Order: sequence, then structure tokens, then C-alpha cells
Amino acid sequence: MPKGLSASSSTVSIGFSVPESAANTFTQESVDLNLSPLDREVFVVLAVNLDPESPDFEATPTFTNCSLTTTSQTAVATLGDANCLAVAQQRIQVEAANGFGVSFQQQSLETPPSTLEYIGIIATNDFFVQVTGGGNTNRKGVSGKLYGYRAVASADIYAALVQSEVLSA
Repeated sequence: MPKGLSASSSTVSIGFSVPESAANTFTQESVDLNLSPLDREVFVVLAVNLDPESPDFEATPTFTNCSLTTTSQTAVATLGDANCLAVAQQRIQVEAANGFGVSFQQQSLETPPSTLEYIGIIATNDFFVQVTGGGNTNRKGVSGKLYGYRAVASADIYAALVQSEVLSA
């Protein structure tokens, strides 16, 4: 348990599903954690599982990219972004001359190593899931789960966590 926090729940999983609003269109949805700011409640993230839909097999390369962040984004985030907790990508590279294709999948670590206490702390009331496809005929989406527990922070820790999350947006 991180210093300055005391657990107020057991481990919970929060499921989500985000479809693109139209094929090959960046789409973002927020997922409410129902945290109580008056009680200085935060969510300690233990693991994230992102499962993007496979891209279409077309005559040109296609992809489906997704991310989960603690703040709103204008594009799918990368692990290099301060508020990004997880990413996943699926791609199909196609050689146009003969139509051969090969698929690639990349994703951040679904389950942290046992030596890692937690992977992030969400101090505001929600988290955000982003998805976008490219070169696809059909709409794509992502589903997944966020694993963690609620905790109550001391006043100074809570203020620092909220300020850090908001200012790094």
C-alpha cells in the first residue's frame, strides 16, 4: 500500500467497452469511478487489460489502436504520455503487389510483476478510454477491465495527487 493511503475496498474490476463512432474515427469515452472527493478517495490501479478488435484485412495496411488514461485526450495516447496507464495496438501490414498480409500485436503489460505494488493512482472521478482505427471498412472498438481498489488519502497526499493529475493533462 502506498504511504499516505489506506484501502477502503477490496480489489474490484471495472469493465468497459468503447466502439468507434464511425470507421477510422478517434473516439473517447469516460468511465466514472464514483469516487468521493469529500472523503479524499482515490483509485489505486493494479492492472489494466485492453482487448482491441482486430483490424479488417484490406488491400492496404489497417490498424486498431487504443489506450487508457487518467485524463481526457485528443488522440490515442502512448506509454510516453504522463497520464497513460495502458496501450494496445493491432496492425495488418499488406504487400499490395500480391495481397499477402501479416498481423502484428503490441500491448503494454497486462499484469504487473509481483514486485510492483501498483501501476497508477487515479485521483479524479473518472478515467478515459480511447480507440481509433485506420484503413478499416468496419467500425472497430476496444473492451477491457481496470483492476484496483479504492483508498482514502491524507489531505496533503490527496491535494498533491489531484494537482499532479490535472496539471499534467
